[in-house]
Amino acid sequence: MEFISTRGNVGKIGFIDAFMMGLGDDGGLLVPHEIPVVSAETLKKWQELSYQELVLEIFALYTNGEIPGQDLKELVHASYETFRDPEVTPVRKLKDDLYLLELFHGPTFAFKDIALQFMGQLYTYVAAKQNKKIHILGATSGDTGASAIEGVKGKEGIKICILHPHGKVSKVQELQMTTVLDDNVLNLSVDGNFDDCQRMIKELFADLDFKAAHHLAAINSINFVRIMAQTVYYFYAYFQVAKQTGAKQVSFSVPTGNFGDIFAGYLAKRMGLPVGKLILATNENNILERFVLEGVYKPGDFRATYSPSMDIQVASNFERYLYYVLDQDAAQIRRLMDQFKTDGEIVITGEALAKVQAEFGAHGVQGQECLNTIKQYKEAAGYLLDPHSACGVAAADKYNGEPDQIIISLATAHPAKFNEAIELTGIEQQFPEQIAALFEKPQRQTRVDGSLQAVVRELEAFYTG
Repeated sequence: MEFISTRGNVGKIGFIDAFMMGLGDDGGLLVPHEIPVVSAETLKKWQELSYQELVLEIFALYTNGEIPGQDLKELVHASYETFRDPEVTPVRKLKDDLYLLELFHGPTFAFKDIALQFMGQLYTYVAAKQNKKIHILGATSGDTGASAIEGVKGKEGIKICILHPHGKVSKVQELQMTTVLDDNVLNLSVDGNFDDCQRMIKELFADLDFKAAHHLAAINSINFVRIMAQTVYYFYAYFQVAKQTGAKQVSFSVPTGNFGDIFAGYLAKRMGLPVGKLILATNENNILERFVLEGVYKPGDFRATYSPSMDIQVASNFERYLYYVLDQDAAQIRRLMDQFKTDGEIVITGEALAKVQAEFGAHGVQGQECLNTIKQYKEAAGYLLDPHSACGVAAADKYNGEPDQIIISLATAHPAKFNEAIELTGIEQQFPEQIAALFEKPQRQTRVDGSLQAVVRELEAFYTG
């Protein structure tokens, strides 16, 4: 297994090098040179594995044996031993044709824990083995930051800085990040939105001198290891539902803003998982819905919503998918991404658009529809969805109804993380003890204006301090 860039100017590199590079040095995103394909016979064997055993099987397809087997096993078990459910990502039945994949049993109650607990362990492992300083730099719309910080707080040889948009994450998300007072953690609260934070991160990684001088490492889904780790739960969910229903194929509904989680599902499908439709659930910031339905990828006016983790318009992982839609033509990707930078839009038509529409469905869930879905499923199934998970379920309901189709919808966060939206439905919820305790802790964060210069000043003081 070797990794290359979507823009064609990174030579074939190994797994650890790809992990440490994060964003491709040519500005592209790293992808496998060839996607490994799993046979039906192997899928049948995997069906009986525990979550951790399945992780090891899938990771082995990508890691080239660069991490000795026993070391990898220890990293994987350390990553998931803190999860509150022994299945790690259990599946719940909501109704005969709709199942929910719970991805919020990790330490920060969000799906990001599944990849980031492993990445935290892996960064610590690499720092120790290679005697390196590692400075993790990331942007968050709320959940990535808390999960990443949880994975590396207090770790020797590692510093982490997370940018989040000031006032545009939920209170619990903010507390999960800013109540961690370890000296190796810096939270920057940035005037602007998530797209502003993400743009600055990409600019800093694209500055190869700055990246090298400050030992930058990526925690966002620009890092392929995030995608690889998230691919596992698509396999696991399919196996659980197939055992319960005998289903030969399932579809997935995925709340997404950055296209990372749903790209992991696309990768699973390319690897041989029997997936029907991948249903892309967005909110009022519905650039990705318009792309699927019309072939136009163009940011509009930013809107704050009840599902703030999806308040994203420029999706980091979109370039990865475009690379495969356009038959892995790196020169064409370079032209399109340059065009996007100057014109602010990408348009695809014809055969390429037909391919997108065959693989994906999409639904932009408006605010009231999101709240209505939360109320509906609480009343009908006794299940409380967070607003992001409710967007996924609403999109699943829009596409459901085909004979023998089963949809697995991804529950990406615990509802306690977004009580602001839950309260609007008139529902009172009990906070888990770990979340309730956050409100009593002191916070530490630094507010900065939305300029790259302000962020760089804080970073240089942090790295040299």
